[in-house]
Amino acid sequence: MYNEGIHLREGIFVSKFMVPPNHINFKAKKLFGEMGKIIDGAIAYIDLNGGGPTELHTHEHNHLFIVTKGEAKVLLADKEVIIRKDEAFLVEGKIPHSVWNNQDEETVMIGISIK
Repeated sequence: MYNEGIHLREGIFVSKFMVPPNHINFKAKKLFGEMGKIIDGAIAYIDLNGGGPTELHTHEHNHLFIVTKGEAKVLLADKEVIIRKDEAFLVEGKIPHSVWNNQDEETVMIGISIK
């Protein structure tokens, strides 16, 4: 049921909003599925017109980024990916990356570290 959705572009999958079984007046959208063990999670408020790590960096663990307001630009070694409101993007461990807000509004993002 939550596997239905659309691939917006490379690495960005968005499920449809739906009413789960045994729920009323309730709509949900799956942002990610089984990926491993969650190490930690954080909410980030990224200032407008800049804000984020100043250099590409790596981790042993995967990062799942979920944007709840605004948009974030994920810089990878060979490309950049824009994550918009209500979208999620997974950066696999050991991949050099940085996250940046270059919009003229604040970005709010949830970051989940996954082993």
